[in-house]
Amino acid sequence: MSTILAEKLDSNFLSEVISKARTTKDANDFYNCLACGMCSAGCPYNGVHENADPRKFIRMLVLGMKEEVFNSDFIWACTQCGRCTMDCPMGVEVLTLVRTVRGNFGLKAPGFLQDVVDAQIKTGNQMEVSTEDYLETLEWMEEELQEEVGDPNAKIPIDKEGADFLFLWDPREIKYYPNDVQSLAKIMWYVGANWTCSSKWWDATHYALFNGNDEESAIITQRYADEVKRLKVKELVITECGHATHANKWGPKVWLTKDNTYPVKSIVEKYVEWFEAGLLKVDPTKNTEPITLHDPCNSVRKQGLGDAMRYVLNKTVMDFREMNPHGIYNYCCGGGGGLLAMGKDIYPYRMAKGKLKADQIKATECKLVACPCHNCFDQLTDTIKYYELEGTRVIHLHHLISHALIMEEKP
Repeated sequence: MSTILAEKLDSNFLSEVISKARTTKDANDFYNCLACGMCSAGCPYNGVHENADPRKFIRMLVLGMKEEVFNSDFIWACTQCGRCTMDCPMGVEVLTLVRTVRGNFGLKAPGFLQDVVDAQIKTGNQMEVSTEDYLETLEWMEEELQEEVGDPNAKIPIDKEGADFLFLWDPREIKYYPNDVQSLAKIMWYVGANWTCSSKWWDATHYALFNGNDEESAIITQRYADEVKRLKVKELVITECGHATHANKWGPKVWLTKDNTYPVKSIVEKYVEWFEAGLLKVDPTKNTEPITLHDPCNSVRKQGLGDAMRYVLNKTVMDFREMNPHGIYNYCCGGGGGLLAMGKDIYPYRMAKGKLKADQIKATECKLVACPCHNCFDQLTDTIKYYELEGTRVIHLHHLISHALIMEEKP
């Protein structure tokens, strides 16, 4: 055990971190740690790999072990899933402290995490898709949609003023999975949604949530606020992406002024609205393969959308099987908190965490995993390959819905 030298301790360190923290809770709650260890007991990954003990991290903060905190792998190995805080009797947001240390003390993130943020700040999207390529992709998918549904009036509207909602894409949908654009647009055509997307700021993702840089987060979030005002829409709707949903629902409250806030929903919430209004009519017998659900931490644990996801699945598939544990108690995919973009040094942590998820999936005996989150989608795909879950694949909710639409009953 290493020696702790009193002369190296900074008694103001915890207060300095708390003063920089962005939270919607009372910042004084960060001082309430009882050192009881419930956070460590609650973390599914404590003991699965090294540098996964939240209690040790908190104690180093409290003691003022600044150098040790800055050099700790914990701040980068933590997926910020929030599972530890669920079990904390004082509700201490460990994930917020992790994020604050990452982004406010001049630390450089491993891998290409900062590059992703830089790209979004510079070009408007994290994958540096040009405006021309973006608009051409939407036009191409609109043509494909019209051919599929046999309706020349089926549209992917751009910069339409006064729509009910502005929809933000994930750049993976634009760059690598354009058929997802068609799938989502098909659902919105089917229900007769009054929607639009932006020609300017359209990337829902928000990796500044992970690098902890609040100035960069404010820039990205302000762009969405500006588009809501420019296009005079009623609300912002986020594609199936966990961290983008959380960043856009929670972010304006901590990064923008009060007069800049606006209603934000996940597309999953819109699915529920459309089902309840009788606008979405599906035939679940088109989705007969046994399927389980991965609960993305950001949209389920932090935004409470677990019931909405299950509502959609129970409407849309024949054989839905829960993981154990599930809902707010489910395990993080292992790639959250920006780990997916942290490169080879963090990869062993990702795969160690992934073992728990692989075992969960295997226990359900399902070969199909519903996953309404792009980060989780990629992490689960890597996990499935690494642990050789043969024949298993990941799917979004919109894939299931668009496949099962009863075309002759379109409202």
